[in-house]
Amino acid sequence: MFDWLIKLSTILVFDTLGIEKSSHFGEALHFFIYDTIKIFILLIAIIYIVTFLRSYFPVEKIRDYLVGKHKLIGHVFAASFGMLTPFCSCSAIPLFLGFLQARIPLGVTFSYLISAPLSDAVVIALLFSLFGWKITLLYIGFALLIAISAGLIIGTMNLEKEVLIEVKPINNCCGSLVETSLALTQRLKESWDYTADIFKKIYLYVIIGIGMGAFIHGYVPTEFISQYAGGDVWYAPVVAVIMGIPMYSNAAGILPLVEVLTQKGMLLGTALSFMMAVVALSLPEAMILKRVLSLKLIGIFFGIVGCAILLVGFVFNMIL
Repeated sequence: MFDWLIKLSTILVFDTLGIEKSSHFGEALHFFIYDTIKIFILLIAIIYIVTFLRSYFPVEKIRDYLVGKHKLIGHVFAASFGMLTPFCSCSAIPLFLGFLQARIPLGVTFSYLISAPLSDAVVIALLFSLFGWKITLLYIGFALLIAISAGLIIGTMNLEKEVLIEVKPINNCCGSLVETSLALTQRLKESWDYTADIFKKIYLYVIIGIGMGAFIHGYVPTEFISQYAGGDVWYAPVVAVIMGIPMYSNAAGILPLVEVLTQKGMLLGTALSFMMAVVALSLPEAMILKRVLSLKLIGIFFGIVGCAILLVGFVFNMIL
């Protein structure tokens, strides 16, 4: 989808600016330009589309549909939908915001946010090509289990007050029914105004978060990771998760690194824990979410998912 943006960033950084392709600074800058533009496009487009569509439908209908079903259904649906979206942890945030604006239950939105970066069709194909169908199926099952379980736990903790962004009903009549007589131009304008308002509140955190991820992407060597998280010691998954959280990449981008780490002696469960921490709990993601969620909720989110990822690493190391 964004191949054109990769080419544009390449031309700008390596051709126009003349920065050496193999340099740390060049890799970091290329990553920063590409990911910043990509996430800004996704952020504006998804919030705008969701806001515009919401002006035609009572937002309560989506919520009431989920409330009327067993709560597990909403989490399973959100986690499954997340696997269909090719987003990294930061790219998944725009749709996460859209779900919040649609007043989808908080726990369900987190099931999506966790699932989206962990796996998609490309990741599944790469996993199969690198490690075979058994590892691929186990990974998919654990990824879904993490997303569903974490979402369920967060959903039971009544943390809605920890959402800092205001969820405004658009042109609701009597607080529940949507005004259907609004002109299309008015809906478009109100949707754009609301999108611009949200964007102004979070864009700086997006830039800071991606900047941190770009630095780590360009300057942290593979050997550093394998040196401190390799081997079969029991605490290796713990070290791997701690080292993975500050980094930032999507699952497809980190899988080649996982292959290298396993070849250098890291156990597969430890390597997959590292990958899951990188893609689902990146520090840049936390920086972006900081403008939307309270530090308490971000901490709970990271804590629950981090513990789940650790368990997956230990289980993989025991059964493989």
